[in-house]
Amino acid sequence: MLSVTVIWIYMFLTTFLAGYAILRAVTRVIPYRIRHTDSILVCGLAAVTVYAQFFSLFMRVGAAANLVMCAAGIAVAWLDRRSLGSMLRRIRDKIREDRSGERGKMLAMLFLFLLFAYGTSRGIIHYDTSLYHAQSIRWIEEYGVVKGLGNLHCRLAYNSASFALSALYSMAFLGGQSYHCAAGWLAYLLAVVCLELAGAFRRGRLRVSDFARVMCVYYLVNIFDEMISPASDYFMVLIAFYIVIRWLDLLEEEASEILPYALLCVLGVFLMTVKLSAALILLLTVYPAWRLVRERRVKETGLYLMLGSVTAVPYFIRNVLISGWLVYPFTGVDLFDVPWKIPKGVADYDAREIQVWGRGYTDVARYELPVRDWLPDWFRSLAESDRVFVAAAAVSVCILGLYVIGAVCGLWKKNFRYLVVQITVSASFLFWLCTSPLMRYGCVYVYLTAALVLGGLYETLAAGGGKAVRSCGVAVVALLLAYKAAAFCRETVTSYVNDYWITQRDYDSYAMTAYEIEGTTFYYPVTGDQTGYESFPSAPAKAKLQFLGQDIGDGFRAADSQ
Repeated sequence: MLSVTVIWIYMFLTTFLAGYAILRAVTRVIPYRIRHTDSILVCGLAAVTVYAQFFSLFMRVGAAANLVMCAAGIAVAWLDRRSLGSMLRRIRDKIREDRSGERGKMLAMLFLFLLFAYGTSRGIIHYDTSLYHAQSIRWIEEYGVVKGLGNLHCRLAYNSASFALSALYSMAFLGGQSYHCAAGWLAYLLAVVCLELAGAFRRGRLRVSDFARVMCVYYLVNIFDEMISPASDYFMVLIAFYIVIRWLDLLEEEASEILPYALLCVLGVFLMTVKLSAALILLLTVYPAWRLVRERRVKETGLYLMLGSVTAVPYFIRNVLISGWLVYPFTGVDLFDVPWKIPKGVADYDAREIQVWGRGYTDVARYELPVRDWLPDWFRSLAESDRVFVAAAAVSVCILGLYVIGAVCGLWKKNFRYLVVQITVSASFLFWLCTSPLMRYGCVYVYLTAALVLGGLYETLAAGGGKAVRSCGVAVVALLLAYKAAAFCRETVTSYVNDYWITQRDYDSYAMTAYEIEGTTFYYPVTGDQTGYESFPSAPAKAKLQFLGQDIGDGFRAADSQ
């Protein structure tokens, strides 16, 4: 736990300075006052992740990457010390004066910091972390990007920006273990954002954003004993929650400036680089794009396009270098004829395997099954609570469809800005449902579809039903949160073990078999398909490949490629 705390403090300092530098530059061009500290931290988290991906294109992400990042942060702090100092003094004065219960919030944030550091120091290592996450991160630590790495094992071609972030803060270059604290840090930031639920109880009224926060709390409790794993799914879900919650906050505050919406869309581009299946979040760009075009803001449009491009470029370059495909395992876009390219048949099989696995099957031959055949079996296989949420999301999509039809026909007033976010999460839910509906892949859209649509319906009823309806909603949410908190405390106490107070639990280890390819030792597991982190390089099965050069850092090609 101590190691997690130290790394988190380092992450706070570096991401704060990175986020401050970017937002300071942006707001000098487009004047705007950033109100939330978490906005700076999340912006910085995305910035250092993009930086780590760029760095990996040239060398391994380790000591040098951290030194350059620290030097840049110190330079920012020194060159803009007056403005930075003024901002920090405002925060200090706000705490001293205890405006809006700021001291109580700070104590709650400290409690959550220790709680989530405790959770991140121990827990369950995700199955896929031992399958390929840990090895993917180690390749970035040791070599940066390696051409044709997916030929060693296709899952190593599942490029995610989150792996570069984990490598940047793993501290493996210090000679100890490779730490994996980034998912826990992001979970902590979302927990702080969810503290704003207290405002609903003070108001005695729930807003749509409060329903989204309730679902975020539900998810945070569910992954508390799993966030130790650097799984891309956790990063994707947490960032998606953040984008939608802050977007709703802007709508509820009736924010008219384009900039905060546009920056959340840039964060949506970043989300796509964490997990490509989240790309439909970019439907949110409809609103700021429409306003930018209508108001002819050419300079601002260029700035946002530049930020989005810089965010996405290293991800796509890494895709091509690792797999030979622009978007692996999607082979519909075939632009590159490179010697390290993963064979098309392998990529197509992998894509189908992902989809049937999400539908609850292990036989790729079932890929062609129509929806009416696999959907009932899939739904029955879900946990009871998941069935409730999926059903609620499906009903919500139907309600939203009726609302859209009515709005188009002029039966009631339409709110374009709310519709954009509701349609975005609903479309993402339908896309997930029709492709690979494994709950951990798309639970955020299941939760948010119901929260936004049914929450909006509640707001409409509360506006007409008066104080009684509003109070009833607040009471129900309070009881649900109290029940979930009690269950969480009971589970945490019963699973308590007096360990990992100094260092974080390490990756799991497995018995491995060694073999050689062109004089280099590789490993595969004696049983099963999990390899862990320690035995490197390894893959779930004995690989058949050729070196592109004299060293594994030069890359690989499929053994039968010409």
